[in-house]
Amino acid sequence: MIALFTWLFLAIALALAAGIFLLPSRSRRAAKKSKFTPPAHLLEEEYAGDLLPFQPFPQPRPGRPHRPPEVELPRSYGVDRMALMARDPHWIFAYWEITAARQDEFNGSYGPAAWSGSRQVLRVYDVTGVEFNGGNANGYVDIPIGEEVDNWHINVGEPDRSFCVDLGRIFPGGKFVTLLRSNVVTTPRASLSDRLDEEWMWIEGVYRSIGRISYGTSSPMIVEELAGRAGMGALPLGISSPGFPRPPEH
Repeated sequence: MIALFTWLFLAIALALAAGIFLLPSRSRRAAKKSKFTPPAHLLEEEYAGDLLPFQPFPQPRPGRPHRPPEVELPRSYGVDRMALMARDPHWIFAYWEITAARQDEFNGSYGPAAWSGSRQVLRVYDVTGVEFNGGNANGYVDIPIGEEVDNWHINVGEPDRSFCVDLGRIFPGGKFVTLLRSNVVTTPRASLSDRLDEEWMWIEGVYRSIGRISYGTSSPMIVEELAGRAGMGALPLGISSPGFPRPPEH
């Protein structure tokens, strides 16, 4: 009986010992089976912490409309040219561009030191009432200017006059050489025109009288009424608005 209990005790002890040794290996096998490996494409994705901070586009200030950036015009176009504009009755404005090729041509004609030995000058001609050919102006005035200047406001002080401007070089001896010539401009009047149109003044009187005639009145009745009031008798025929030609008579 005692031997039976001894064997039973040994069997239970062996079973417990086997369970203790087998449990860690089973846990390790279970851990290996339960371990998750994500797909390769998931490992290559960027996470929020790796991205650069968001930078929004600048917004226009409240009450101020958004304006696209302004495009700057080129400083030069590589063309020899000169333009003249009438600014008001007393001022004109000139701007120009002169190329290096024209400077080389000038030095070739008058010597290598011709450009450095001369001064840049604007010659302003009064060409009122003449077909200007370079030598028949009513008069002129010279304005010395700097070498880097490419535009100039000119005070002519003469309303209702025509002007032309040359850009040139003047030598110490007084010889003037024209490099560029502008167009001809005429300054506007500084007062009302002194030209009177008798026909226009007479028609103004007709229009003032028409305002006192009732609507629906025919043209012959208007003529008779105006003739009677003014004591003019017969009025001239073919009156039309000024500036428009009269229709031809058939």
